[in-house]
Amino acid sequence: MIPVRRISLPLILMLIGSLVLVSGCIDTTPPDDYPAWNLTLVGDGETVLTHPEIRALPAAEGYGYSVSTVGIKHGPNHYRGVLLADLVQAAGGAEENDLIYVSAEDGYLWVFGMDQVRGEGFFTFDENLKEVPPPPLRVILAYEQDKRPLPLDEGGPLRLIIITESPDVITEGSPWVKWVDRVEVQKR
Repeated sequence: MIPVRRISLPLILMLIGSLVLVSGCIDTTPPDDYPAWNLTLVGDGETVLTHPEIRALPAAEGYGYSVSTVGIKHGPNHYRGVLLADLVQAAGGAEENDLIYVSAEDGYLWVFGMDQVRGEGFFTFDENLKEVPPPPLRVILAYEQDKRPLPLDEGGPLRLIIITESPDVITEGSPWVKWVDRVEVQKR
């Protein structure tokens, strides 16, 4: 007769729990397949970019940290995406007085001046929400958050984010457009 070793119930539960945690931490979705989402650029004409085409454009990275109009902080997180300025150029460019309309699938719209496209004209705050002089800022259309595809519940697959080199700079959250599907240059 072969002796049978008994494994304790706590050990079995611990092993099952470990497997569940590990399986939840591994993203098996190839980035080029996530998600089926298009971005329409409107300017001199109309161009539609797929998510893989957007990811193939030159990328910018930095920290984004925002505060909502009711004082809820979001972040800091590390983001990767395409500069809004590059998307404006891809749409045919813009003059200093033109406006850039960034809209979302749910109908939300934010209008940027060219100063903001360049990262200027935003209010910045410290951890106590005291206004501080703005460091260099960049506006990106993010597709990654903390080296993973931007989750849908965080505004993905494409979300406008204001980034900086420092994780402790907070910006207004209103221009952080979620679920972006259109960037349009409005000539003035």
